[in-house]
Amino acid sequence: MFSHTLGFFPYFCTRIYSIKMEQFEKQLHDDLHQFLVGMKEVDERLPQCPDVEEKWEEMAKAYIPDGIREFNDFPSASLGWMMYIGMAVAKFWDGEVIEQREQSQTSLDSAESRQDSTECQWVTYSKIENLYAYLRDKRGYDNMDEYIREEVLLLSDVDYTMLEKIVGECASRVYNALRHQNIEPGTRDAFNAYVACLHQLYLMGAAMQLKRMGYHMAKMN
Repeated sequence: MFSHTLGFFPYFCTRIYSIKMEQFEKQLHDDLHQFLVGMKEVDERLPQCPDVEEKWEEMAKAYIPDGIREFNDFPSASLGWMMYIGMAVAKFWDGEVIEQREQSQTSLDSAESRQDSTECQWVTYSKIENLYAYLRDKRGYDNMDEYIREEVLLLSDVDYTMLEKIVGECASRVYNALRHQNIEPGTRDAFNAYVACLHQLYLMGAAMQLKRMGYHMAKMN
């Protein structure tokens, strides 16, 4: 459906959504949300994390050239890897960074000191010039999913395999929805649709990880 020679990367900064494209992204959002609620991976009320959401455009701009190149032969990877990226960014934001595996574990005296540590570490990771390249270059694009599961999210055994299946299913659902749009390749709509897919996968990946770390939206009385 798409070609890596589409040349739609320059559209990113001037992306304009039509009503149809807005509806498509909402369709993606609703489908992924309900699927993940059913899997108990997210809550009905999704968490809000402006720091992670604001990182989206930077990550997308860096990722899109690689994602487009891989799409024809490996659409599930081209889409699904962005979900892992969303999870990784949320993990970095929380402050439980991979360097902790190589350091002695020190208990924090209070919630306030934990918050100070989180803010300090998020400042460090949020300032990396190309956080996507930082993740990709650890093991290369093809193995980025494994790196994030093992070294960022610290998963193993059943949890490692289960996340692979969940991300694979989400990527498959998004890909099928994209194909059913019957969009002409090489057009602005083709670019916008691809970015819409990546955007929702990034946000849902972040939401999954935030829930795993204990963040929930609570109704205020």
